[in-house]
Amino acid sequence: MPDDTILPHDDKILLERDGVRLVLDGTGTVATITLCNPAKRNVQSPALWEALIEAGRLLPGQVRVAVLRAEGPSFSAGLDRQAFTPEGFDGGPSFLELGRGSEADLDATIATYQQAFTWWRRTDLITVAAVQGHAIGAGFQLALACDLRVCADDVQFAMRETGLGLVPDLTGTKPLAELVGYSRALEICVTGRYVQAEEAERTGLANLVVPAADLDAAVADLAAALLAPPRDAVNETKALLRTALSHTESEQFAAERAAQTRRLRSLAGAAE
Repeated sequence: MPDDTILPHDDKILLERDGVRLVLDGTGTVATITLCNPAKRNVQSPALWEALIEAGRLLPGQVRVAVLRAEGPSFSAGLDRQAFTPEGFDGGPSFLELGRGSEADLDATIATYQQAFTWWRRTDLITVAAVQGHAIGAGFQLALACDLRVCADDVQFAMRETGLGLVPDLTGTKPLAELVGYSRALEICVTGRYVQAEEAERTGLANLVVPAADLDAAVADLAAALLAPPRDAVNETKALLRTALSHTESEQFAAERAAQTRRLRSLAGAAE
């Protein structure tokens, strides 16, 4: 992926820290969050997660599409292994030190980390991950946090946490199981094998696979298509689909009726 630090004149940088850059386009409707530490394959750390949380908080209300992308040949190689050294990260404890703390403190810390992966599911915008090269562990889970994934044909997803004696804990287990099914999700997580482009598209992990050189253009085309319908209809539809698998039929049918009632009353009011 190219380095896009040279921005169109009407784009605005809202955040740049700890390997994360947030840019608002000139229309104010599309935000791009870029992982910008390609020299280290965009490895992740608590500082990067804090920056992602801040990016979510800084999104202006008019943003309708948030694109997550990464500089360099890899989307994200996962957790920075420095987390498992005795020294840990500057300004924070190592994961080994965290493991020696109380269960309550450890639960609270992991919950904080998860916030970097949860805001992408908000119903007031649609989030799109543009994924190339390696998306491993935390990188895989960050791609799964988004509503849609457009992948380059060199993409390689993998969950490697189990091999380290850990579990995927950054909110990735639910979307993975929903997308590919329990059995395949279990096999992917326990074996740690790579899921490449053809399988990703066939199993629903990828909405679209394109040549790596076309990734940015494909994401731009998708963003334009997502912006075409009225915003309220898009938000209501996303909210309905988010609950479709967890609701009973009667609950979901009632939710559809309520959403359509709001839309029809809104349209009738606008027509007066």
